[in-house]
Amino acid sequence: MALLASGCAVAAEPVQGNTSPTPMKMPANPAAAQADWWKKAVFYEVYPRSFADSDNDGVGDLKGIAGRIDYLRDLGIDAIWLTPMFPSPQVDFGYDVSDFKDVDPQYGTLADLDRLIALGKQNGVKLVLDLVINHTSDQHEWFKQASSARDNPYRDFYIWRDGKAGGPPNNWTSQFGGPAWTGNSKAGQYYYHMYTPEQPDLNLRNPKVEAAMFDIVRWWFDKGVYGFRLDAVDSMFEREDLKDNPELPGKDEYGMPRQERINNYRLPEVHTQLQRLRGQVVDRYPGRVLIGETYAETGKDIARYYGPRNDEIQMPMFLSLIRAKPFAASSLRERIEAVENNPVGGWPTFALDNHDNIRAASRLTPPGHDPDDIAKLTGALLLTLRGTPILYYGQEIGMLNNDPKRVEDVQDPIGRKGWPQEKGRDGERTPMQWDASVNAGFNRGAKPWLPVGDDYRTRNVAAQTSDPSSVLSWYRQLIALRRTHPAFLGDFISVDRTNPSVLAFLRSSPEATVLVLLNLSDKPATVGLAAVEAVRITKPLAVNGASASGSEVSLKPFGAYVAEIARRK
Repeated sequence: MALLASGCAVAAEPVQGNTSPTPMKMPANPAAAQADWWKKAVFYEVYPRSFADSDNDGVGDLKGIAGRIDYLRDLGIDAIWLTPMFPSPQVDFGYDVSDFKDVDPQYGTLADLDRLIALGKQNGVKLVLDLVINHTSDQHEWFKQASSARDNPYRDFYIWRDGKAGGPPNNWTSQFGGPAWTGNSKAGQYYYHMYTPEQPDLNLRNPKVEAAMFDIVRWWFDKGVYGFRLDAVDSMFEREDLKDNPELPGKDEYGMPRQERINNYRLPEVHTQLQRLRGQVVDRYPGRVLIGETYAETGKDIARYYGPRNDEIQMPMFLSLIRAKPFAASSLRERIEAVENNPVGGWPTFALDNHDNIRAASRLTPPGHDPDDIAKLTGALLLTLRGTPILYYGQEIGMLNNDPKRVEDVQDPIGRKGWPQEKGRDGERTPMQWDASVNAGFNRGAKPWLPVGDDYRTRNVAAQTSDPSSVLSWYRQLIALRRTHPAFLGDFISVDRTNPSVLAFLRSSPEATVLVLLNLSDKPATVGLAAVEAVRITKPLAVNGASASGSEVSLKPFGAYVAEIARRK
């Protein structure tokens, strides 16, 4: 049960049809108008198909998101990262873009997006879009032109090569299964695609392609968008000589030989391109920000995306936290300290859930334990670290994966191709659970594009709104602390660094010091105050499954303890 500290009241959330008391307004973010506002912001990823369906057609839309702006504002969200809502054949659910300057009709209109931008500004919620910079849909006009003839002016917008020995130009495989080359009889050559055949890779070595993509970024900035999350940045370039990748033992989940993608992944040109995007476009629009889909494993790796002069991506996500194995104090401590100590002073950015990975409450909860404790533990981690947290819709209520049970039910292309070894990403993309009404309040009864989670009647926003011990109340409490407590504007200091079970750190400013203890084990743990540089606890701030007595803090399995301390000098 969450013990709520004095001065940190948890407010209720407004939900359509909910009769709970009106919530206390979340404290304003004092950094909202600053050029580096994103350093003090809380971001929230919205998967538009799954957030709110205003027209009851089974698919979420922009008007549905706009109708929930009050909820996001009162939760304490400063910016929405909206995954692709551009026109698309939806082979990869929007990551196959056919027009970068419009809205897919199933989500609404460009006017609807303009209204969402304006409504967000009125409520202190900025909008960040997803820029699919590596590829387009094969239905994009550029590719239609490029595939029509070898001498078409758009031919060099993509990567075309003759086959070799009756097959593809080389041995490269797609990350979504099968060869990374597809033959085009009309064009008489193979084209390259890191993902599905319907997602041909752009040729970013072509200055015309760079100019076109930079123009797209400017166009959206001029409309009031505050930034972009860059999709698949590591895939932007490949060796021009098409050298084969070295093969590894075994086969992947799609039955293809495993390989080390050293010739078409994380090439040095990626960083040159990012520096050009930042210098020629982003920095000319004050307050605009780039977020990176960056699965770097070490602090040294993540530092490359900041750039040698902090001149590339301001917010490369340190997504190795998602893939940390084991998810234990030692592995997390190593990763967090590495990004804290990156050599260029880049700003840390953390996420533990997204649309491509099993939700943390499902991924990390051992049998016999309460997933709410994991939801609270991971929320405490994200919201107390120095750096910017990026939440995923439903994370704040501890939503669980709802994976398909049969291949016939799979929507995701990688799940259809890789079943049963690869079940795809449908499970983490199911509709947001708003209340206990039909379809969890996602819509008014039309069949949702993915099934709602079986637990929606009890795990939903409405049910958690008035419950002070709920996951939602916990998130609201921690977000309010980030905004109001001076220690969370200060330094990160790792303490008790040899503890095998508990991740312990201080957030410290000249005004105050806060101790954070997170038990990442399924066994109880005890931490002495001397080990964490504390003389005494002065005020508990957020507590779940923990208690302080005398000179130590006791934590239940997956317990979390956040408190002001008098620090040892």
